[in-house]
Amino acid sequence: MNEQIGTVDTSGMQFGLMSVSDITQDPVSGKTPSEAERIQATLTIAKHAEEAGLDVFAIGEHHNPPFWSSSPTTFLAAVAAQTERLIVSTSTTLITTNDPVKIAEDYAMLQHVSGGRMDLMMGRGNTGPVYPWFGQDIRQGLPLAIENYALLHKLWREDVVDWEGKFRTPLQGFTSTPRPLDGVAPFVWHGSIRTPEIAEQAAYYGDGFFANNIFWPKEHYQRLIELYRQRYAHYGHGTAEQAIVGLGGQAFIRPNSQDAVNEFRPYFDNAPVYGHGPSMEDFTEMTPLTVGSPQQVIDRYAAMRDHFGDYQRQLFLMDHAGLPLKIVLEQIDLLGGEVVPVLRKELAKNRPATVPDAPTHAARVKAVYGDGPTRQARPGANRGDNLTAGSPYQAGGAVPPAAGSAFGAAATKGAN
Repeated sequence: MNEQIGTVDTSGMQFGLMSVSDITQDPVSGKTPSEAERIQATLTIAKHAEEAGLDVFAIGEHHNPPFWSSSPTTFLAAVAAQTERLIVSTSTTLITTNDPVKIAEDYAMLQHVSGGRMDLMMGRGNTGPVYPWFGQDIRQGLPLAIENYALLHKLWREDVVDWEGKFRTPLQGFTSTPRPLDGVAPFVWHGSIRTPEIAEQAAYYGDGFFANNIFWPKEHYQRLIELYRQRYAHYGHGTAEQAIVGLGGQAFIRPNSQDAVNEFRPYFDNAPVYGHGPSMEDFTEMTPLTVGSPQQVIDRYAAMRDHFGDYQRQLFLMDHAGLPLKIVLEQIDLLGGEVVPVLRKELAKNRPATVPDAPTHAARVKAVYGDGPTRQARPGANRGDNLTAGSPYQAGGAVPPAAGSAFGAAATKGAN
């Protein structure tokens, strides 16, 4: 069996970067990078994340200007090839407008070429026109997300699939290739900004739930995460505290807090995502955006556990709003050198032993095959499926859906 390339010392949590791949004018210099410059800069950023001691790099999926990341698997494969221990991920993969067969193929391939150092986040996306671009109806967004993921889940766990659904042609005796590495499907996070049905979907399958946690007050995400935790336990995957939660975040860091405020203000004021709206001071008060010293960022993000419970992954948006590459790399150095080491220790304090560590391919393989030198599958193990109920890395499918569950109806449609 192939082993995971490198190791990641998560200490219970993973910390990393997420990029939305925007191409934005630098309001200070007036320069707008070309697509080629921005793509190469993002590759440099991803490699620098590993050098700075971070665990994860995630890229979004967009099919319209001013974004460049229309093919995240291609980019993440390049990142994996130039790193040794960094986990590559998405933020998010569009489960609504991508064919689930192609997702199964592309991300299983990425799993192989990265040696297991990958996972992916599923989401509906936030760009309405993407639906007709790919022949879909935005009014069917939720049914598409439910049905497409049910098929993807099946494709990674059954060697031969028969399938019939509403949104694509039937499959008869189909085998998705390559098969998942070591017989264990990639770990999936379900990402959402505002949709409780996506939290329910994550809970039904025993997958992870990722809250964007950038544009809204904490109370908004607390409701989504609490729903996910409750439903995770309802479906028998473990206790609510064993649910796998990830959070987004945002920071601009300088050794002196006033320098951070002065330097970041023109970028905030002109950024398309939040410029010309609330003041920077109001926005930082209402959301997790933290502009200040390393200690201020530590204090803000160490408190996330108080708001959301113990969680497994913290990603930061650092390369947006036209910030030049030099400043982004300096931000990564401060994040990796001064902030994350302290956060690892703070968030590990009094962490219950029952709270699972962040998922990795190696840990999930171990959960299926055990510790033996030949990794013989435990009785009943089936190519990585049916990780035992209560395992923090359950693959889903071992627990019957609740009566009347929309997820149960979609997931079982077309089953053998």
